[in-house]
Amino acid sequence: MGLLDGIREVLGIRAETDAGRAADPEDLFGMSTAYVTMEADLGYESVGQAALCFSEVDSTDFQNAVDEVHAILEAGKEETGTEATAHVDSHGYSWFVLEDDDPEDLVTSLHFAADTFVEEGYGSRLLAAIFGFERDGNYVYWLYSFRRGAYYPFAPKRGHERDSAAEFKLQSNLDGELEIESDEQYWYPLWSDHSGKHPWQ
Repeated sequence: MGLLDGIREVLGIRAETDAGRAADPEDLFGMSTAYVTMEADLGYESVGQAALCFSEVDSTDFQNAVDEVHAILEAGKEETGTEATAHVDSHGYSWFVLEDDDPEDLVTSLHFAADTFVEEGYGSRLLAAIFGFERDGNYVYWLYSFRRGAYYPFAPKRGHERDSAAEFKLQSNLDGELEIESDEQYWYPLWSDHSGKHPWQ
C-alpha cells in the first residue's frame, strides 16, 4: 500500500466509515500536557514544528475557508510569533506547517486552524494533525486522526521501518492523557517523501 492509498484509506474513506466518534478540534489541547510528559518522563523535546493535513475541494467556498485559515494564522503570528507556511505535497494533499519554539503556541494555532475548517462546514476535509518530537537524533510523532477522533504514535526508522517498541512505550505512557486509538490497524505511518525528513516535508 502506497502513501497515497494509505492516507486515503486509513485517515480518509475507511476511517470515516469506521469512525468511533465525531472528531473534535478540542482534542488537540490534550497535546498541551502531553508535551510536558514527553519531555519530563520520556526525554523527548518538541521539534518546534507541527502540521495540519487536509484534502481540498475544488470550490470557491472552500478556498475562502482556506484563505480565512491563512488570515487567522497570520494574525496569530503577531501575537505568538508562530510562523505558518502552506504547501501541497506530491500526492495532492494540502498542509499547513507551523513553526514555534513554544509547544503551547503550536497547539493553540493548530486548534484555531482546525476549528475554522469545522465552523466553515469543512471538518470532513481534515485528515490529521501531527506533532513532532526528538531524542538523541531520533524522531517520533503523535498523529491525531480527525476521522477517528483519536491519537496514535508513529516512530519511523530508516528503510521505512517502524520502532514498534518505542510506539508502544509512547502509548503506555500517554494512555489516559490522550485519547489513543485502540485499534492498531489505524496506526498508519505517514512517511516523508524524503529520507530523514518530517512527514509534512
